Amino acid sequence: MFTLSVNGEKKRFEKKVRLLDLIDDPNKQYFIALVNNRLRELRYEVDYNATVEFLDTTNHEAIFTYEAGLRFLIAMAFDNLYPEYQFKFNYSISRTTFCHVFNVEDTSSIREIIANVKKEMQRLVERDLPIERLEMRNEDAITFYKEKAWHDKIDIIGYRPESTVHFYACDNYKNYMYNLMVPSTGYLTMFDLKAYPPGFLLQYPRAEAGGMIPDFEDAPIYGRTLRDANRWAERIDANTIAKMNEHAHSQTMPEFVHVCEAKHNQLIAEIGQNIIKDIDNIRLVAIAGPSSSGKTTFSTRLRIELMALGLKPVMISLDDYYLDREAIKPDENGQIDLEHINTLDINLFNQNMLDLIDGKTVDVPIFDFMTKKRSGFRKMRVTEQNPIIIEGIHALNETLTTLIPKHQKYKIFISPQLQINIDHHNPISITNLRLLRRIVRDRKFRNSPASNTITMWPSVREGEFRWIYPHQEGADFIFNSGLAYELCVMKKYALDSLMEIPRESEHFITANRLIKFLKYFVDIKDEVVPCNSLLREFIGGSCFDM
Repeated sequence: MFTLSVNGEKKRFEKKVRLLDLIDDPNKQYFIALVNNRLRELRYEVDYNATVEFLDTTNHEAIFTYEAGLRFLIAMAFDNLYPEYQFKFNYSISRTTFCHVFNVEDTSSIREIIANVKKEMQRLVERDLPIERLEMRNEDAITFYKEKAWHDKIDIIGYRPESTVHFYACDNYKNYMYNLMVPSTGYLTMFDLKAYPPGFLLQYPRAEAGGMIPDFEDAPIYGRTLRDANRWAERIDANTIAKMNEHAHSQTMPEFVHVCEAKHNQLIAEIGQNIIKDIDNIRLVAIAGPSSSGKTTFSTRLRIELMALGLKPVMISLDDYYLDREAIKPDENGQIDLEHINTLDINLFNQNMLDLIDGKTVDVPIFDFMTKKRSGFRKMRVTEQNPIIIEGIHALNETLTTLIPKHQKYKIFISPQLQINIDHHNPISITNLRLLRRIVRDRKFRNSPASNTITMWPSVREGEFRWIYPHQEGADFIFNSGLAYELCVMKKYALDSLMEIPRESEHFITANRLIKFLKYFVDIKDEVVPCNSLLREFIGGSCFDM
């Protein structure tokens, strides 16, 4: 006899029961469940006292399961219709997953292929086919992968610490998506495919959109940067974990690290040339990007690049334009949102920037974070040789610099766009990369545990969607701050922090999800990382901190 608390209601049972049988869910709105704070598939059987909570598309963990199920469904549809085609998934613009279809001889047929794949997916959903979990020995999995010519999946098995692989089988199709899965194809009703040559975009529900599919917003500038990042990863053989690990095992690893760093040098030099060519116009350089993008180190390196070109840039912190705390009005819920643009003295900032550009001497405010008030002013005057660099969450927002003509501003959006996969069917989230950077930095410089970072992450993400991403397409340059080798370096720091989170913690699920893919990376020692690398902002040892 055991007791289950199901969505708050207690029930008694005498024999083991499937989670699927605990709820009446004719519309298939629940996709996964929490059982004593562990994620479980709905086919999981319980025979012990437990608290059970069923999760729908308003929950981020449920979305991970849902999106993995859709990738499985797409792969199954291709296997049924176009088994000769190879394809690869990557996370992409407008909160979608991109599917790059290879070896299509007639690219004009891509739309027909997409239409047929979508129709086949819908057919499979209507059939409501069960998705069963299997276990296979590694050597048997390799044999199966060879038959399918999935060499990318073979490569990663060598770095798998376990001796078995979990597969999912559906109607004679088998694949492994490194995620828990929904019980059947009938759960995967919400999706859309959008042609985006040389492939298509998969749109699916998002938790931050209330469990609905968000409206598609094209981002051609950011999308081009992602494609460039993907081509670069392929060119240097670092687009999968296995290929990256081959570099880590090689004696040429230091050389590979410097190749990655040289790419950053080239991009920064390109920005410098763009600015110097138009220095008669450009007076304000604005830098913004989501959390843990490396903005601080990048701003410093860009300033040095401009100095090498004969300029004398000055940096102004947006933090000094905070309003006194008592002057900030609470929102409709009585809360103070410190990321809101109205927490800044926008009028003063606009006027100061305009006056500086006009050659006037300006009183720039100084904000004291201890007293949460403005503590005074400092005199500043600049010339044509002193481009002003500003960096912050609102730096690209036109509201902040509305008095400055657009031709006098050069806007830079910075974000790590690491294009690396576990295998072709399983991409690694860029957001997870930034979260790992933040976890490592918070522990290193603030002695803050990973649980604290994970706690605040949803709020950080909410601010990014509200204040940063809407302005990224207005950037003159998008800087990819990702380094192909960085997860090999950060692994040891991140794992130590994540392993501290106990099983009973509400954050164990997130920690476990990150650990699952981190374990595949081979360690690289810090000594090979240059002291001016953006990675040093997170692991320490930056020459700029001296």
